[in-house]
Amino acid sequence: MTSTLDAQWHNLAFSAFIFREILDNPLEDETPQSRLKQIGMMSILYIMHQGHQALTISNITDKTKLTRTGVAETIDPLVRRGLLTETFVKNSMGRGKARQFEIAPEIFEKIRSFQPA
Repeated sequence: MTSTLDAQWHNLAFSAFIFREILDNPLEDETPQSRLKQIGMMSILYIMHQGHQALTISNITDKTKLTRTGVAETIDPLVRRGLLTETFVKNSMGRGKARQFEIAPEIFEKIRSFQPA
């Protein structure tokens, strides 16, 4: 079982890592506003991940109240950066395809390497 201190350390390490990754590595033609939106989106996705919620466009729009286009515009650069992985799954009605995201496992590996023993 993880302690409260361990959970706080992990949350802080994740936030700091994402912050540095996005601000230190701007994409071509990317605005500062776009980078700030990405940092905010990763915070929301991390909370959803911690709550074992599927990171689909529909779930994200439900949580953020953004439009599907607004979510996609913020998510797509995160996929390009390699901070999120994208797969296609059956939609909630089982008929079409839905985009599902996952926080890249490499991020958690990097964070673990910085964790105090």
